Amino acid sequence: MNPQRKKRLLLIFALLAGIGVALGLALSALQENLNLFYTPTQIANGEAPLDTRIRAGGMVQQGSLQRSGDSLDVRFVVTDFNRSVTIRYRGILPDLFREGQGIVALGRLGADGVVVADEVLAKHDEKYMPPEVSKALKDSGRLSEGQAPAPGGKG
Repeated sequence: MNPQRKKRLLLIFALLAGIGVALGLALSALQENLNLFYTPTQIANGEAPLDTRIRAGGMVQQGSLQRSGDSLDVRFVVTDFNRSVTIRYRGILPDLFREGQGIVALGRLGADGVVVADEVLAKHDEKYMPPEVSKALKDSGRLSEGQAPAPGGKG
């Protein structure tokens, strides 16, 4: 093999290695920002990963909202009408948050099965429901295809 061909071959290998490293770093960064949606049934069945940022959603169970008297700590239960999961949140809840309404909480699932949320998203109006929550309720048989959830959460 002549020296010029050897030099070109090394340059091609170095270029491919550089592209491979850059691609690996990019995919690693994207994977860290991935937030998969889990229903309360999936969380209760152990399908959701522990200590990984997830999105959990469903209907806020009637009578489950507990507010701390001396801080911004809030605890409530989210259900898909099959299983329920407790969510803890510290902060001000959205104006549209209330019991019997669909929400999505972003946070981490602890070993105790409680989602510690750092963000809570509430629905926009009476007819809107997050697509993931709507699909989970349809899968559980609580919401038919064209039906909007009834006020008070009795889908």
